[in-house]
Amino acid sequence: MQSIVIVGGGVAGLELATRLGRRLGARHRERVILIDSAPTHFWKPLLHAVAAGTIDPADHMIDYARQAIDNHFTFVCGEVVHVDRACRTLTVRSRFDDAPDAHTVIDYERLVLAYGSVTNFFGIPGAQEHCLALDSVKGAEAFRQRFLGLCAQAGRRRNARTDAGAPLLDIVIVGAGPTGIELAADLRHTVDTLAHYGLAGLESPHQVHIRIVERGPQVLPSLDAEASNLAVRKLRAMGIEICTDTAIAEVREDEVTTMDGRVFPAAITVWAAGVKGPRFSAGLNVALNRNDQVVVDSRLRSVTDPEIHAMGDCCTLLNPDKTAMAPPSAQAARQQAIYLATLLAHKAPDVLPGFQYRDYGTLVSLGRAGAVGILRRAIGNRHLHVKGPFALAMYGLTYQRHVMGHLGLVRMCGNLLARWFRSKMLMPVRWH
Repeated sequence: MQSIVIVGGGVAGLELATRLGRRLGARHRERVILIDSAPTHFWKPLLHAVAAGTIDPADHMIDYARQAIDNHFTFVCGEVVHVDRACRTLTVRSRFDDAPDAHTVIDYERLVLAYGSVTNFFGIPGAQEHCLALDSVKGAEAFRQRFLGLCAQAGRRRNARTDAGAPLLDIVIVGAGPTGIELAADLRHTVDTLAHYGLAGLESPHQVHIRIVERGPQVLPSLDAEASNLAVRKLRAMGIEICTDTAIAEVREDEVTTMDGRVFPAAITVWAAGVKGPRFSAGLNVALNRNDQVVVDSRLRSVTDPEIHAMGDCCTLLNPDKTAMAPPSAQAARQQAIYLATLLAHKAPDVLPGFQYRDYGTLVSLGRAGAVGILRRAIGNRHLHVKGPFALAMYGLTYQRHVMGHLGLVRMCGNLLARWFRSKMLMPVRWH
């Protein structure tokens, strides 16, 4: 088998490295190399919970080095700074060595790009300068600390306000997809908790106003109208304002203006309205779409270089049928990794069919209000709508399946039990 280098240890990258390593065994550990700039893996769909402080990211990390030893692949912690397609080499800058010449050159026969995406601000004036984004644990933690600091400032100002009915802190979330909705619900839980415990100077949860702004006609466009309307009712019951059919014109430091002339005050503006490929993609000199994502064929190969594969959020499938496109989701990334693991390990890959994405449905957490979602083709060809505690339990099981697939049943249960014990000893949210 050829040597395979995987750049990026997200859902797709770690899944592929783990499956290939297990298939090849310890004798071929050097044939599969995973490169990531971070030493640990974090499941990106949980970033909203880190931002709201409802989970501690340290309790949900998978150590790449331990995973590599247990599953027979090699891990390199560093940042890829250059790709030489002609010589088939990567230049990697070490994370732990500050010396100017601390670079390693790695040869590859097959290169797999799985480095994810970054927030797409779509050229909106002021958005990139004044909005926070949840692209990484670092970004989510930065939001949490800023949010708690502003809550404390708002609490100190409350006695000086003459308009007692006005909120002390306004938060605007741009984008009503799963990330925006889940962040809003978790933030409401955090605000309720801070007020209940008398923390951060808040006397009432209503002193923090949360507004979701969506350009399209409905929230959660990946769901049907029934599930979307249910989510809207639950969010409004929490006191969260929802503005659909509202396009952003400009973002300023303390306010957001819309195309129809409205002005929303915003101590914090979060952008959760789209993704694109990172700047690194442009240096590869391969075909990209207008969002800087690598264009791949049905075998997840770059249409420019067949020795390069791409999967996950950093790529887009060249397919004239737009309904068959894989969305930027953990579900799609995992399916692509499973397909590519079979393709790369197969003795005659040309006989295999191309990748076909299957949408199994969507589940969206609404915090303490449960969850909403749809399971596609759950009973034959019929879709099943789920909601409430049952949907929330299924939402949690989706993540636990991800953990179990990498750590095994025993370690997954051990981590789950340890987090349960910690939850009984600590505050419901990370408030410091």
